[in-house]
Amino acid sequence: MRRLLTALVLCWAAAAAPAQVLVGQTAGFSGPMGALVKETTDGAKLYLEHVNRHGGVQGQPVRLVSLDDRAQPSLAADNARELVRQRGVVALFLSHGAAPTEALRPLLAELKVPLVAPSSGATALHDPMHPWVFNVRATHRREAQKAVSYLTGIGMTRIALVHSDDDFGRDAAVGAAQALEQVRLAPAFVHAFDPGRPDFAPLADRVAGHDPQAIVFIGAAAAVSDGTRLLRARGSKAQVATLSNNASASFIRLLGEHARGTIVAQAVPYERALAAPLVKEAHELAVDKGLDGVTPAMLEGYLAAKVLVEGLKRAGPKATGARVRAALESMRRVDLGGLELSYGPEDHGGPGYVDLAVVGADGRFKR
Repeated sequence: MRRLLTALVLCWAAAAAPAQVLVGQTAGFSGPMGALVKETTDGAKLYLEHVNRHGGVQGQPVRLVSLDDRAQPSLAADNARELVRQRGVVALFLSHGAAPTEALRPLLAELKVPLVAPSSGATALHDPMHPWVFNVRATHRREAQKAVSYLTGIGMTRIALVHSDDDFGRDAAVGAAQALEQVRLAPAFVHAFDPGRPDFAPLADRVAGHDPQAIVFIGAAAAVSDGTRLLRARGSKAQVATLSNNASASFIRLLGEHARGTIVAQAVPYERALAAPLVKEAHELAVDKGLDGVTPAMLEGYLAAKVLVEGLKRAGPKATGARVRAALESMRRVDLGGLELSYGPEDHGGPGYVDLAVVGADGRFKR
């Protein structure tokens, strides 16, 4: 009898609960990139809150259910299963990091949900195309190529490659090496470091011995900032360039007095270019919340949420993972606010925007 009453109460609660569209996120909120993960997610919430204030999708609010995977691939996989099987999400969204996101890829077909806008530029998410992964950002290889092309374009020939010795670092370093090869240059040296326990004393010795003009430094924010501080303390004036995983206010804070002049790749348009509709609307919503504006990381999350919501709208009422996937593939030349996106059954690459910014004297990105 007690079990029957409990079941009836649960059924009543489910029936009484307001209908909503559930989307799941597993990301390392307490991992080494926790500050960046929060910043990016805050940008996504900025748009989702705006959508919900204006009636949601199909009259239902969109709720983002976020779980912390501490940047651990096995926990990311467990979280994905929980989000789909127990929480009932119709899409996974804005995962973070190469290894945790890679742990999700084999599960997507089994769970029958798309992964929308993973915050990872891993080449494996693009090539070969995964039928359940919908990218918004460009690959880290393209970012590294852009950085190297800029450095060689201004006459630099002694460029060192420094990267974390993991899937992310090795993948991005391929792009940097390819860009150097295109202009018939070899790296001044290549240095890989342990991302778990980085020791930059050997790197400082190599920099002193080779005197590179620039260093393409590929790694997490804490590692790149620690390495840069040590190099500056040892007297190196080499230009430091890094990738868009460090395009955040938190990275600039970590660099402190050494932030000025650092080149950072960008996966989104300039966050202060208010002539761009995407940037203007995100900026105005941020100001309405009492913020100064948006950072590149916030704008990435905001753009990702716009793509997600467009897919949910097209999926119609009572969306399922399969319907959301089909809806995303129907998107052709969708204007996201001055940035165009198209998907199709054979193309999940997204807009693939890449640019560069430099940290100015005021501690903000400039282009």
